[in-house]
Amino acid sequence: MTRETLGRLVSAEPAAGHITFAGLQGTRTLELAELYRRSGRVARWLLRRGVRAGDRIGILAANGPEWVLLDLAALRLKVQTAGLEPGKFTPDGALMARYRLTLLFTDQPPGDAPGAVPLEEVAEAAERADLDGPALPPVNWGPRDVTTVKFTSGSTGEPKGLGATAGSIDSSMRAVQEIFEHGPDDDLFVFLPLSLLQQRYWVYSALLHGHDVTVSTYQAAFAALRRTRPTVVMGVPAFYETARRQIEARRHRSSSLEEAARGVFGDRIRYLWTGSAPAAPSTLRFFDEAGLPIFEGYGLNETCIVAKNHPKAHREGSVGQVLRGKEVLIDEDGVVHVRSEHPVNVRYSYARPGASEKVFGPDGTVRTGDLGYLDEDGFLFIRGRADDVIVLDNGKKIAVRPIEEHMTADPAIAECVLFCPGQTELIAVVSPAHVPADRAAIAARLALTNASLARDERISRVIVADEPFSIDNGLLTSQYKPKRWDILAVHHATVHNPEEGIHAP
Repeated sequence: MTRETLGRLVSAEPAAGHITFAGLQGTRTLELAELYRRSGRVARWLLRRGVRAGDRIGILAANGPEWVLLDLAALRLKVQTAGLEPGKFTPDGALMARYRLTLLFTDQPPGDAPGAVPLEEVAEAAERADLDGPALPPVNWGPRDVTTVKFTSGSTGEPKGLGATAGSIDSSMRAVQEIFEHGPDDDLFVFLPLSLLQQRYWVYSALLHGHDVTVSTYQAAFAALRRTRPTVVMGVPAFYETARRQIEARRHRSSSLEEAARGVFGDRIRYLWTGSAPAAPSTLRFFDEAGLPIFEGYGLNETCIVAKNHPKAHREGSVGQVLRGKEVLIDEDGVVHVRSEHPVNVRYSYARPGASEKVFGPDGTVRTGDLGYLDEDGFLFIRGRADDVIVLDNGKKIAVRPIEEHMTADPAIAECVLFCPGQTELIAVVSPAHVPADRAAIAARLALTNASLARDERISRVIVADEPFSIDNGLLTSQYKPKRWDILAVHHATVHNPEEGIHAP
């Protein structure tokens, strides 16, 4: 039994700690012990509705108390969850049939889904004293038992579903706790969708280790930060780029960079966590200079957390040392493969035929598709995607990530994606950090970037997007990664027109 995490989590009421739900309209705080008791009421309510161990419920809703209560109640009943991201799924009968959902909980109109349940009913169940009662039957989560189905961020096509095992959750959480030692004085700030399993880890961590946790949303994050004053923030690089611009805007009204940073993040930050996409080195340096240590890590849905920088072991340019329970192998083409003591899984649960075989080896080893290397001290360095290596007509191979990072180091550029029409020249499509775009700054950055590159690596033109890349316009994933081929589709005409864009001098 996974006694270190799920076993303790489902069997014992926490002795300390609080959970705060912070939205645009204010905050609400509960003791973790009260959250646990309310999750018991929701669990008994699910039993009354016919949900049993081995069933699967879907949760299609924004972050909030009901999301957390349903997730904990399911764990206490040995019921699987399917975390469904709003905007990516529609609550209908087809969704329920495709993922074999006994019930679907949603804050959206339920359409034609016969088993859809409004989220308000969960809130009502959590308040019902008549649902207090005898202890729930004990459950045993074995290492290979699937607790939840999580979905890829999905840059193209329908998201792939992956059943996450209890053993993988246990292994990852123990490894992270060893290096960061979250304790009673900590408050971990979570604002990315709870449909992403790793975001739920920090709620589990609070229940296990007695620290506080704050759950917010991306829309409310900056307002909530100032109110709640967390010690740790879990964010993606795009969030920190926005935070950097806010700090820079405050700087002229503050006595120091550190004071401006505290005006955005509060005065209790111990460290900042980032991952899910590569962070610009200039952004990492900016936060370190602002007195907010920021640590980059690396992982995939298929591997969970693989490597992480942390206060005791940090190397600039790397994504950290490989965590206990993980093994990184580099093949002859420089592609990173990951072997886990407790794999997330060894195949997809929902995907097109052949998709699992492209990623998972016969023994469960995951081919990440990322190019990288390990240094002599076990720090992992990622050089980009194997699929993002451009081959010119002269046979020269160009790794695009370092070039894109050099461009996005300029505060005028939020994102940069390189293309090579005709295999003859590199064309960049950039998402401006501000509208209207600072075309003079972008042109200057183009010249500076090209000056640092070999002839074949230089960018000939930059196309400046009229509309910045966003989740809403379909050009960023839910984890704020650029959707390379969707961006090309939108800008195909200008990329292929030699008269368009800012030309290199």
